[in-house]
Amino acid sequence: MAEDGWLSERAQQAEAAAPGGFDLADCVREPIHLLGGVQSFGVLIAVDPLDGTVRTVSDNAADHLGRPAADLVGRPARDLVGTEVLAEAGAAGESAVLLTGRARPAGAAHPFDVSAHRRDGLLVLELEPCAERSEAGPGFARRVQQALLRIQRCATVAECCEAAVREVRLLTGYSRVVAYRFEDAEGPGEVVAEDRAAHLEPWLGLWFPASDIPPQARRLYRHNWIRVIGDVNDRTAALHSARAEAGAPPLDLSAAALRTVSAYHLEYLRNIGVRSSMSVSVLSDDALWGLVACHGEEPRWLSPDVRAACELFGSALSVQLAAVADRERSAALDLVRGALDGLLGGAPDERAPSLHAFAGLFAGLVEADGLVVDQAGQTTVEGPDPGARTLSRLRTVAAGLRATETWHTDRLAEALADACGEPVGADAAAGGDGHVPGGVLLLPLGDGFLAWWREERTGARSWATDPAVPVRLGPRGERLTPRGSTEVFRAAVRGRSLPWSGTDLAAAHEVARAVAGLLARHAAWTAVFTQRLERSNADLDAFAHAAAHDLKEPLRGISNAASFVIEDVGDALDGAGRRHLDTVRRLTVRMDGLLDSLLRYSQVSEVGLHRVPVPLAEALEHALEIAGPRLAEQRVRLLRGHLPVVHADPDRLQEVLVNLLVNAAKYARADGPRTVEVTVERRPGPDGGPERETVVVRDNGIGVPAAQRELVFGLFRRLHRTAEHGGGSGAGLAIVRRIVERHGGAVWLDDAPGGGTAVCFTLPEE
Repeated sequence: MAEDGWLSERAQQAEAAAPGGFDLADCVREPIHLLGGVQSFGVLIAVDPLDGTVRTVSDNAADHLGRPAADLVGRPARDLVGTEVLAEAGAAGESAVLLTGRARPAGAAHPFDVSAHRRDGLLVLELEPCAERSEAGPGFARRVQQALLRIQRCATVAECCEAAVREVRLLTGYSRVVAYRFEDAEGPGEVVAEDRAAHLEPWLGLWFPASDIPPQARRLYRHNWIRVIGDVNDRTAALHSARAEAGAPPLDLSAAALRTVSAYHLEYLRNIGVRSSMSVSVLSDDALWGLVACHGEEPRWLSPDVRAACELFGSALSVQLAAVADRERSAALDLVRGALDGLLGGAPDERAPSLHAFAGLFAGLVEADGLVVDQAGQTTVEGPDPGARTLSRLRTVAAGLRATETWHTDRLAEALADACGEPVGADAAAGGDGHVPGGVLLLPLGDGFLAWWREERTGARSWATDPAVPVRLGPRGERLTPRGSTEVFRAAVRGRSLPWSGTDLAAAHEVARAVAGLLARHAAWTAVFTQRLERSNADLDAFAHAAAHDLKEPLRGISNAASFVIEDVGDALDGAGRRHLDTVRRLTVRMDGLLDSLLRYSQVSEVGLHRVPVPLAEALEHALEIAGPRLAEQRVRLLRGHLPVVHADPDRLQEVLVNLLVNAAKYARADGPRTVEVTVERRPGPDGGPERETVVVRDNGIGVPAAQRELVFGLFRRLHRTAEHGGGSGAGLAIVRRIVERHGGAVWLDDAPGGGTAVCFTLPEE
């Protein structure tokens, strides 16, 4: 949603009526990463990495370093932090903060912890006074490890959140720590777990308006795991910069721990009696799931070691919540797949498949209040009838979707108005809408759709402030609504259903696959469904490609997160913890290779074949440009037999030969002469059919047992451990079969003299 339209019309009207003309939309537009100042607890220095000179200094340098900021700009940074620390800081990344060590500049009263990161072409150093007494004292690493283990043992989302707030409060000493979960990317949040001092009123179960955390703050939370405010009454230290004199924009402080905070947010915290705070991000699939929010009644600044431990908590909680969600999703999908067995089982008949007979089955697979099957000009409804006008709008939405794409909303009236350009108002029934549900989860069916719906949720929520009045005068004249007071507002949610969970969407995808399978089984029996089957297969291939591609991004995020944890707090982990993180990185590399193979496999049928006469000898030479080094490395000699012209797609034929030659090298025999022969022979087919011209790639390697010859054509099926015979994903022969079958041919394994393997495949003539 665009930030200019982020606030609801009701919220805009409420703030317009507030005395003083306060505009809450200013919070939305405020560039909180470019505020040009830092908290005065520490000193920020930005260094030109090319010449090592200071370009920007916070104007509290005199308080901490004994030298005015203006005197430091242009001077060598090594004079402040030392050559060794500066060299270590040079390894910092663009956003990852690297704790480089300690420094004691000349004239300073005490040493400083130095952290570094890169931003806007500069090396940003943050100097924080070393605490005389830090929470990260003796035994701290052991306490962190034990706390992480307690989180890892949690079996539900509620248990994870309760353990997290308890452990974070024990490690940091804040008065209140809550786990705060967002309803959706732009919506309000609910306090789902809390650990607090006895004299504080409870917040558990309270909802906070979406306007409390505007979009730009949510973006920062997603990219920067932690944000600490040492004292809401702190005097911000402005940045003294040569950049400003040259007309450059303010330094981007997104990754700075000392970054100053919006005056709006400080006002907000003062209204609830908070003097210090910390927020730790919790992510799910690279999206902001929620926060672990900490509040203190006194000024508090955490040492870099403690902040690093809290960041580790955020990443560990994110991983554990994902694991819990995966377990819950897996259990739910097992039930869905079991229920769908009846749909997929049985022999096909000559009738065109009708999904209307399965409406009752589909209705029970997703938690919903009703279902509609709209297919082949017929509509079957389970539950209240949504009316012809709503069904027509849903057909319009379905027509714009890919075959396996889902469309879902928990605000159906608004979503249909946006999608179809027509308002859905209170007079919907008079216009033919009938019963308009609160939310819909929709699957397209080519000539119709399958959709589950949920009724409007009218239950009351407990709000920490009146959601209808997000702005009003506070007790001391401030203009932001006090939060967390004993005044709790109850407001019914109208026009919305319960949101659709990841499990709901996964169940819908299972149904989509089951429906596609049903159509495929019946398509061979009736001409009317032949064209639909071809389209469905093409869309499913595109889906497999998209699914594998989309998995690579979160996988890369897991690998990077593990690397950051090792870099940031590796010294605080014992050997087992470090091994576990190394295992995570190793497994993500392995999974990345599997996804690459899956992408190659799915792409085989994405592109149409261009079949032309191809000299097999020429195709073999092109294949040797890739596979030749592997054969030479394993001392495998290539033998050429009868190599006529075949009809094939040249690029795909080359891919087949490359896979088979590489396999001959990988599975070569341990001793004796090693050979692989490429030839064309007249041979019977795999089912004993008449002889025909067959391409044969025959080696004298370790061979494949007869009972396992069909298994090796399965995707990711290997007969040996991953590390044996040069590794690999086990997708090569699956890709070979897919290419050959796309040509209309067949591929199989046969015996070879000396115990090797002969891979045989046919290519139909022009």
